[in-house]
Amino acid sequence: MELLAAAFSAACAVDHDSSTSESDTRDSAAGHLPGSESSSTPGNGTTPEECPALTDSPTTLTEALQMIHPIPADSWRNLIEQIGLLYQEYRDKSTLQEIETRRQQDAEIQSNSDGSQAGEDTPEEEEEEEEEELASPPERRALPQICLLSNPHSRFNLWQDLPEIQSSGVLDILQPEEVKLQEAMFELVTSEASYYKSLNLLVSHFMENERLKKILHPSEAHILFSNVLDVMAVSERFLLELEHRMEENIVISDVCDIVYRYAADHFSVYITYVSNQTYQERTYKQLLQEKASFRELIAQLELDPKCKGLPFSSFLILPFQRITRLKLLVQNILKRVEERSERESTALDAHKELEMVVKACNEGVRKMSRTEQMISIQKKMEFKIKSVPIISHSRWLLKQGELQQMSGPKTSRTLRTKKLFREIYLFLFNDLLVICRQIPGDKYQVFDSAPRGLLRVEELEDQGQTLANVFILRLLENADDREATYMLKASSQSEMKRWMTSLAPNRRTKFVSFTSRLLDCPQVQCVHPYVAQQPDELTLELADILNILEKTEDGWIFGERLHDQERGWFPSSMTEEILNPKIRSQNLKECFRVHKMEDPQRSQNKDRRKLGSRNRQ
Repeated sequence: MELLAAAFSAACAVDHDSSTSESDTRDSAAGHLPGSESSSTPGNGTTPEECPALTDSPTTLTEALQMIHPIPADSWRNLIEQIGLLYQEYRDKSTLQEIETRRQQDAEIQSNSDGSQAGEDTPEEEEEEEEEELASPPERRALPQICLLSNPHSRFNLWQDLPEIQSSGVLDILQPEEVKLQEAMFELVTSEASYYKSLNLLVSHFMENERLKKILHPSEAHILFSNVLDVMAVSERFLLELEHRMEENIVISDVCDIVYRYAADHFSVYITYVSNQTYQERTYKQLLQEKASFRELIAQLELDPKCKGLPFSSFLILPFQRITRLKLLVQNILKRVEERSERESTALDAHKELEMVVKACNEGVRKMSRTEQMISIQKKMEFKIKSVPIISHSRWLLKQGELQQMSGPKTSRTLRTKKLFREIYLFLFNDLLVICRQIPGDKYQVFDSAPRGLLRVEELEDQGQTLANVFILRLLENADDREATYMLKASSQSEMKRWMTSLAPNRRTKFVSFTSRLLDCPQVQCVHPYVAQQPDELTLELADILNILEKTEDGWIFGERLHDQERGWFPSSMTEEILNPKIRSQNLKECFRVHKMEDPQRSQNKDRRKLGSRNRQ
């Protein structure tokens, strides 16, 4: 889809029929340009006073658009070739810049709110301030939220810093939101170039190393590198199409149509690669431990200046990092396209396809590890009651661990007994709870069980140090087809909260969920990456934004990540709170837009596009 290019052609063609349909097309394709509002609705568009570049006459926009021209192919290819950063470096710089930008926004608005407490601005004053801001084009041209690798040695520029953009005069025409959109699309293209460069290094420097080929058995090499050649081939074709789109015009028309096509037709190679991750990690660890020649050669290859101090393992995980990052880049574009436009529809389609690919990748990884884990658990269990089949394709472990059960019936809460509590061990699956006692030989004796849907939990009020962190677990129907109650003590407040959240997921949390659609909720952003250590924990990437659903006094948060609605626990020390309510509200609104359901109008438009495509065939 070359929407902007089509709009520019329409604007420059003096002999074109100025019908209503042409006006509608221009509105939908170039609504972000000053003066692109329908001429039949005066006053809605940008006025000459707001944009000095348009003060000469109504035809100034057409004359200005004639200055827009394709980027010379050699100029663009030189820019791509001169990218000095590997993808791992790009991700670090990009996410750190995003974190810092949010901090600055948070601090700025906080200081403004402190200053405004002395007196609130009237609506008239606010409107005057807005008009003053619109009347100053240099101030309107704001930097994007994520600055692209502002490293003087990387030659990795912003779109608006390209010489062709600077000399074209287009920055005096485009609205600030369109400039931000151009930067978001430009980042997707240039980051793909950085990613392809890192993939190429993985293949040429490591995989095709002759000494490494002699050390590795073909089966080991296959597990280690999987189908990386297929992944690189797809990335190369994808990048070439993005490059061709960039060469068509210095103002990028769209990239999400290309992303959508590749996600739907070609990105299945990522699922194959990522699903192999469990075996890849295990094989790599075994090779490091058992083959000294492999360990020494990898260390030697990592010291090569080409690798820039990055470990071999960081190259192996590139495809998984890229496919998840690509989804976030499309989200960033989606937040900036005009609402109810063709570009929004295309971005939503691309995002939906990428979500399906990422979900399939995650499921592939989980399926491999879950099957092995269930087999291992089954071997360790001895049933004192009627045996329950543990292994199932639809079952996985949510949480396991030791708790203390209060001895005797619930009514006999006394400290006079010699041993008030005794240890029990719980295995909680997505559909089943198994209660055991640990016995010698790393075995577990099962004495009760219940479907997860028939569990209820209740937190006890503070009853002193001995009964601190105690909660009641009710099995509405246990292994003996009767109701059972257990009073359980956890080692800490966070452990108690984590068990209660896992045992009864529909229980109300302290704060509301993303799905409640409220426009404010406590939020944090990740400032230190965190790898989940338990099944109920959430792995965090830098710059992730999360809603806080539950907090504990000993430093744990139960949160819901905005970009994929994944939930889990993580240490609060890995994050910092977003204090400004306007920023939090903006984050939620953007996510509502990204994840909104298809409305009837959008579905109808999508059906029309499909019908039109079939008619052309």
